[in-house]
Amino acid sequence: MNKNPHIEAVTLRLNQFLEVKGYRRTQERYTILEEIYAKNDHHHFDASELRETLIQKGFHLSMATVYNTLELFVEAGLIKKHQFGGQAASHYERTVGSGQHDHILCLDCGFVKEFCDPRIHTIEKTVSEWFSTDIASHSLVLYGHCTEELCKNRIAKNVN
Repeated sequence: MNKNPHIEAVTLRLNQFLEVKGYRRTQERYTILEEIYAKNDHHHFDASELRETLIQKGFHLSMATVYNTLELFVEAGLIKKHQFGGQAASHYERTVGSGQHDHILCLDCGFVKEFCDPRIHTIEKTVSEWFSTDIASHSLVLYGHCTEELCKNRIAKNVN
């Protein structure tokens, strides 16, 4: 597995955050951070998926530890938390090295796709000028139904 080039930067950011806040540097926090940034691909995950991956690798952490650590990482700016539509579980994604992008969510299977369109930056700038506001960030989620033949939930609906 290729090590993500951002792991040193996020580890340094976590160190600084923990020091400023007076929080302990625990092995669990660093293990979770390394797992989130381990792969070079960019994907969304939920707490259960992350815990299951860690358990498969021999790290036995409680769900409470995983949730608390994820919230700490959100506060530190290491990950973003998303609540896509009516889905019960929050989804997370890395912030460092991810670049600005937006999302489209399939209402049938829950699959999240990412896209980047430079016109959105132009819209953001225009809205910023209209309202005399410095926009720090934005979040755009488009909701729809898969048109792909192999959408697992679409197939299940058609069978019933």
